Amino acid sequence: MKLPVICPSCENLLRVSQMKCDHCLTDVNGNYELPLYFKLAREEQDFILDFFLSSGSIKEMAKQAGNSYPTMRNKMDDLIEKINNLKNSI
Repeated sequence: MKLPVICPSCENLLRVSQMKCDHCLTDVNGNYELPLYFKLAREEQDFILDFFLSSGSIKEMAKQAGNSYPTMRNKMDDLIEKINNLKNSI
């Protein structure tokens, strides 16, 4: 199941308010901000994981995805800009 990060009602970012340990059944309640990575769309998270698994090679990612290097570079630049904007809004 995908972790929801956007409110279906008002479209603002959701926050974590409860977690539970399956082992000892401890509940943790509060108002916690999601890590930056989880604020990204699933496709963006997958892009970052693919980048990591290709040893940071955009050229290799482009080859595996059947895209050109400039296309992948543009996707990377767009994602970097989005992450910087998210970081600056914290």
